[in-house]
Amino acid sequence: GYMSSNVRVVDGKTVDTEFGRPDYKTAGTHGKSTNQVEFSIKKHSEYENGVWADYVVRTEFGNGNSYAYSSDGDEAVRDEDGFAVKEAFVELGGILGEDTSIWGGQRFLNRAAGILSGEFWKQSSGIGAGIQTKLDGKTAGIAYVMADPTDSFGDKHKTEPRTTLSSVDLYYYGVDTGIGSLDFDFKYGQQALDGDNDDGFGAAVTLNTSYYGLDGWTQNAIAYGKGVMQNRGVNFGNWSGGDDNAESLFLTSYGVLNISEKWQLGTEVVYFTALDQLFGAEGLTRYMVAARPSYKLNDNVRLEATASYGHEEGDEGYFGGRTGDAVESNIINLEIATAFTANSDYFGRPQIKPYVSYIKADDEASASQIGIENGKDQFVFGVHTEIWF
Repeated sequence: GYMSSNVRVVDGKTVDTEFGRPDYKTAGTHGKSTNQVEFSIKKHSEYENGVWADYVVRTEFGNGNSYAYSSDGDEAVRDEDGFAVKEAFVELGGILGEDTSIWGGQRFLNRAAGILSGEFWKQSSGIGAGIQTKLDGKTAGIAYVMADPTDSFGDKHKTEPRTTLSSVDLYYYGVDTGIGSLDFDFKYGQQALDGDNDDGFGAAVTLNTSYYGLDGWTQNAIAYGKGVMQNRGVNFGNWSGGDDNAESLFLTSYGVLNISEKWQLGTEVVYFTALDQLFGAEGLTRYMVAARPSYKLNDNVRLEATASYGHEEGDEGYFGGRTGDAVESNIINLEIATAFTANSDYFGRPQIKPYVSYIKADDEASASQIGIENGKDQFVFGVHTEIWF
């Protein structure tokens, strides 16, 4: 399972903003999910003929919620509380060969996310089926995944015709390069619109290697997206979609450097740009540089500092008519934190982490875009509690 409880205080109240974090403008601890809980159940069975089966169910509550709910003991379940089944699938192995499995159901397929932004840049989220095997010792697979779009409130569309999205995924992982391994992804997407189909495709190459030749690790990726697959090329779900003008390039590199027994450094670099249009915006470009040094005070206390610089710009008038100072944004995020944990490694969990985050925009127009109401800077005080179990 997983739990993330983020107590965020801004001028004495909760707020429904992540200060541009999902758009690569900031990389602090101040994300949403005031109280998020996941439970995963996996049933593994093996049979006398060599066939095995996994049944996986993942439930989730509160992801993206920003309200501080009281434990009021209501017998009724409020829809806005956000309980959902995120994954429910069966995987069967050994039927088509020792190294081959087939699966069907709802799942997150092949997810990858930046370690400081927390943003998933690669995944297929929806209902589908697929087959996975080994080719020359490498992992290879093909999958078909569908997702029906939701509106801005997360409600299912009730009108007809439906605008179902679909993706055909091809992947080949673990190609040795001498300095690490390469993962290859290709996705062809379609969306049913007005009796016709919009389509598009995306591709990504990921290098898994050391921390730029030093002790540690990095994931380094380049992705291209066109049409329906404009969103980082290989990020498919109910948020997908795009016309023939949609075309983008995405680059990222993130990882952890082991400096010494006491010091570690996490970093993330992101560059996301429109080659034509991106999310309907001409000339949209986003990039972010972020770093988080971590010092092990002792076995149970870790000191952290986070710094990030995020930039966004587009052609005059993008995103509903941005002009003047709103055309270009430059956001600085500085944060200090103390993590109390059972294991003071960089990813040591469980942890309770008090933090103070300072966010500053270059002007008030840019500040308002990320949820700063008055002026162009904001302090966020919080305590983030997190555990994997």
